[in-house]
Amino acid sequence: MGIKANTKVKRSSSNEGWGMGFFFIFFPEDDSAIITNNDDNKKTNLFSINTSLKSSNSTHLISKTQSTISICVLLIFITPLLFTLSTFEPSTSRKHLFSSNNKSNSSFQHALQGMGSLYIKGTRAMNDLIIAHLTESVTVNELKLFTRLFYRSKIASRSDLLFILPSKSIPFEKAVAEEHNSFLKILYSYQKSNSTSDFDTTQFKISNKKANESAEPIWGRKIRSNFSQFDHNTESTRLSYGSVVGFYADELDPENSLTGFLDRVPMSLRRWACYPMLLGRIRRNFKHIMLVDLKEILLLGDSLSRVKNLGLDSVLVSTITQSTVVSKHGRKKLEKIQANGKKQASPAIIVGGARGVRRLSNAMLTEIVREPLERKKKNSVTESVLLNQLVGNEFILKNVELIFGESIAELSSLTELDKNSDSSLMFVSKFSIVRRGNNNVDVSSFFKKYLCSFPLDSTAYGDC
Repeated sequence: MGIKANTKVKRSSSNEGWGMGFFFIFFPEDDSAIITNNDDNKKTNLFSINTSLKSSNSTHLISKTQSTISICVLLIFITPLLFTLSTFEPSTSRKHLFSSNNKSNSSFQHALQGMGSLYIKGTRAMNDLIIAHLTESVTVNELKLFTRLFYRSKIASRSDLLFILPSKSIPFEKAVAEEHNSFLKILYSYQKSNSTSDFDTTQFKISNKKANESAEPIWGRKIRSNFSQFDHNTESTRLSYGSVVGFYADELDPENSLTGFLDRVPMSLRRWACYPMLLGRIRRNFKHIMLVDLKEILLLGDSLSRVKNLGLDSVLVSTITQSTVVSKHGRKKLEKIQANGKKQASPAIIVGGARGVRRLSNAMLTEIVREPLERKKKNSVTESVLLNQLVGNEFILKNVELIFGESIAELSSLTELDKNSDSSLMFVSKFSIVRRGNNNVDVSSFFKKYLCSFPLDSTAYGDC
């Protein structure tokens, strides 16, 4: 752009030119340059707009593509997940096993120090503990019968019940829950009615004063109140029943420690390897302990009364009858023990002071390991023979006060079972402990027929 100056000076005295001086005239020097620049600017602007549009479209397409890919990947991930969850749909109803606590299987509390499962929280701490082990051949019906009769016996109100299971089993856990719920239904039903039955509800009542003096159960997490939410008793009395817990063999014997000594380790032998850890952890919590084979024994009455006044080192061993079947490997040894005038001890049930039972179980475990090492045979170990060898050795059990108890009656040998159910159970009720006996007698049907004969009982039991 050019700048031209035009100066005009008038030296006339006329006032017309006064005030005129320099002035500038601005004008473009080259008009074509302006046009060219405008065109270039337009082109540049158009190019920028086009570039911007292309870039925007490209970014949009990339973003859209990424979103599509993400959705596809998400669908690919969710589809098998939903399929997997759908396959577990039928078992969802099984999770609510224990209506008394209304908790699913996945939310069971640990029973003790990060191990086991708390099935039922008792109303208070108990002095006695029943440890029932399940062999591999135990059925759900056998477990239900044992639990049902336990609740009707006189020890359910002052004992905890602990199961040692070979492995995890939802049907077994469900059976325990059903029997506990049936027990509560019967208990409250008989409290509200005047109906007659062999079920004594007074044993489950405890005064408020005694209840408040009782400690909280050792099983599970601590809670403010020791009493169940179903406890709707009067102000003067409350309910008293023990906890029900379960442990798997792998928890108490994680290495399956007997596998190096035996070709096959059945639960009848492995349970002795489970006791040291369990009894060691509860050594200060219980006065009396019962070890019982759930497959063989039924508890009908006050089976702990015989050791109530005995010391902590005492152990009561029940004898077995002549009709007891012994395996081929142990028959000769057992006959030799009998010929020497020694009584035959039954491994199906052992009860005594907590310290004595713990010492006996440790000695039995040592005996199980020692026998195959001496004979160099891993398949010749029989529980019944080993226990009889052990109780016959006073040196090994010198710190145990061993007492031989009465023989255990077998249901299969009772002729009264062939008569009507009323007289049969009156006869059976004389015994606090009975053996199932041989398989020719359907024990479950016998007790089921009797218990279902009462209106309130038949309503509570689902299988009546």
